Amino acid sequence: MKTTDKLAPCDLKPEVQHLFELASAKTAMLERRWKAADGAPVFTVAGKYTARGWTQWTQGFQYGNAILCFDLTGDQSLLKSGREQTAAHMAEHLTNIGVHDHGFNNLSTYGQLRRLMLEGKIPMNSWELQYYELALKVSGAVQAARWTALPEGQGYIYSFNGPHSLFIDTMRTIRVCGVAHKLGHALLGEQDARINLLGRLLTHAATTAKWNVYYGEGRDSYDTVELSGRTSHEAIFNTVSGTFRCPSSQQGYSPFSTWTRGLAWAMLGFAEELEFVSSLPESEFGHSGVMGKSAAVSMLKKTAQATCDFYLSQASASDGICYWDTGAPNLHRLGAWRDSVADPYNPYEPVDASASAIAAQGLIRLGTAMGPAGDCYSQAGLALTKRLLEEPYLSTDAEHEGILLHSIYHRPNGWDYVPPKLSIPAGESSMWGDYHLLELGLLVARMSEGSYYSFFGSSLDEQETVAMGKKGRA
Repeated sequence: MKTTDKLAPCDLKPEVQHLFELASAKTAMLERRWKAADGAPVFTVAGKYTARGWTQWTQGFQYGNAILCFDLTGDQSLLKSGREQTAAHMAEHLTNIGVHDHGFNNLSTYGQLRRLMLEGKIPMNSWELQYYELALKVSGAVQAARWTALPEGQGYIYSFNGPHSLFIDTMRTIRVCGVAHKLGHALLGEQDARINLLGRLLTHAATTAKWNVYYGEGRDSYDTVELSGRTSHEAIFNTVSGTFRCPSSQQGYSPFSTWTRGLAWAMLGFAEELEFVSSLPESEFGHSGVMGKSAAVSMLKKTAQATCDFYLSQASASDGICYWDTGAPNLHRLGAWRDSVADPYNPYEPVDASASAIAAQGLIRLGTAMGPAGDCYSQAGLALTKRLLEEPYLSTDAEHEGILLHSIYHRPNGWDYVPPKLSIPAGESSMWGDYHLLELGLLVARMSEGSYYSFFGSSLDEQETVAMGKKGRA
C-alpha cells in the first residue's frame, strides 16, 4: 500500500456523513422487506440480500446496522428497530453452544445498546441496562465454555468445525469474554470452579498468536522473514494429545497462502485486545490462570504489528484494497498487482472489500494504541477508509440493498454471485462488510470529535459517562 496525503479523521467527516445517510436509507429499506422467519441476511445476489441458513452469524450485524445508524444520525426509527429486533430475536444467540460467533452477534446488538445508554445517547434505565449487561455476561461465559485445553497451559475457543479446530476469526469474537470479565462475571465449571474470563481470552489469544500467525521464524518452509505476519485460517490439533497437526483453510485458497479476511480478523482482533488489556489495572493479571500484563501487552502488540505489516506490504494493492487471498491461483495474471490500484472488475480474481474494511479499523486502532510510533498505521488506516468511502466500493445505488460493494463470502464453495458477462464475483455486499464499514465510520467520526470508541467502553470512565448523561437530561 502506498500513502501520500497526510490525513486527519476530521478530513473524512463529509464522507462519513454521506456513508450514514446512504446506510440509514438502505437499512430501513431492508427491514421493510426482510422477515426474521427467513433467517439472517448474509450476502446480496443482484443487489438483494439473501440468507444461507447453515448458521445465523450475521443476524446481529443486521440489527447492529440500525443501531449504528441511529448513533450517527439520531434517527429514532432506526433505534426503535434495532432495539425491538434485538429483544425479539437475539436471545437464542446468547446461549448458542454451537458457534464461536458470540462477539459478532451479541456485541453488535446488546453491546451497542449498552454503550449508547452509558454515553447518554438513550435514556438511562437501570433495569434495561441490567438486561443488556446480563445478556453480555451470559454470552461471554457461554463462549468461554467452548474450550479445548492443550498442554502447557494453552487452549482455545474452538470453531463450529469441532474441538480440533482453531479459527483466526475468533480473535474478533472473544471480546465478549472481555466485556463479561469487566462486568465482574466468571464461568463456573465442575464443582463450581471459577474460570477467569480474562484468562480464557488471553490464553486463546496466545494460542492463536502461536499457531495461526507466522513470524518469519522458520516454522515451515513458507515461514520466511518476507512473509512475517501471514496467517492461516485454521489450526488443526489432535485433541487427545493436544498436539498441533497442521494449518488449514476453509475459506481461503490454501493453508500456506493468506485468506485476507482471516488476516483482517487477526489485525483488528489483536489490536482491540491490545487496547482492552492496556486499559486494565495490573491487579487483574498474574493469577487464576491469567498471564502477566506486560507479557499480554507484548504478545498482543507483536502479533498486531506483524499482521498489519503483512497486510500493508504483501496483501494489499497500492490503494489498500485487498484481493480475497494472497495466493489466489490467477492473481499472477494481474501482473504487479501490489503496485496498482485494485480492480474489482478484473477477469481473474475478486477483491474483498469487507476484509479491507475490517483491516482499516485494525490499522487505526493499532496506530492509536502505539501513539506517535504508530502514525504509519493510523495514516494507512485513514487512507484505506477514504478509499472505501468512494465509488466503486460505496454503494450509492438506492435500489441496491448493500452498503459496501465487492465483498466475498466463500470463494472455494462458489457461494458468491457472479453477475452476467463477468467471470468473477463483483458488485455485491455482505452483512458483515456493511456492519464493519459502519463501525469504521463510527470510529473515525468519534476521532474527528476528539473522542474514541471501543468495545469495552467509551474514552471516559463508564460511571463518569453515566453521570454526564444524567446531567445532560436534567
